[in-house]
Amino acid sequence: MQEYVCMKKIVVIGPESTGKSTLCELLANHYGTAWVPEYARAYLLENGTRYSFADLLTIAMGQLALEDKMAAATPKPLLIIDTDMYVMKVWCEFVFDNCHDFILDQIVKRKYDLYLLCKTDLPWVRDELREYPDLESREKLYHMYRELLINQDVPWTEISGTYEERFSAAVRAIDSMG
Repeated sequence: MQEYVCMKKIVVIGPESTGKSTLCELLANHYGTAWVPEYARAYLLENGTRYSFADLLTIAMGQLALEDKMAAATPKPLLIIDTDMYVMKVWCEFVFDNCHDFILDQIVKRKYDLYLLCKTDLPWVRDELREYPDLESREKLYHMYRELLINQDVPWTEISGTYEERFSAAVRAIDSMG
């Protein structure tokens, strides 16, 4: 199958444990479309939680390959994406104080239609892959994402509240795209 020329791509980003994957799944079910899971989860579960700067480039490439595969396979003109290169940029800079040129190039090349930025107002849930249970780190990460979104041209909406409130706000934002 060929990717829709007019396919709308919605990206859900934010710090860990802010309900991104849950929101993606709910939105995909609501709109009857596919969603692209976070490639990093599968990669780290398979390869271990100790990762290097080079691993983040591998993860970024895997995320993009998965996104392209899902975009080509979905018959609907809407794709929900859990994580993009902004997430990879923030992850690289937060952990290694550096970012791969490939990631920066892909930020410029890739086109999306809407970002949903999840706030840190949900309780942190322990997970074998999560690294930052402290609110201070999560808030710092949130502000890094917010700063990126403020300084680019794609529309974006902050998503907060309960899971139900997040879902409702996301649907309103997507439906208002036209």
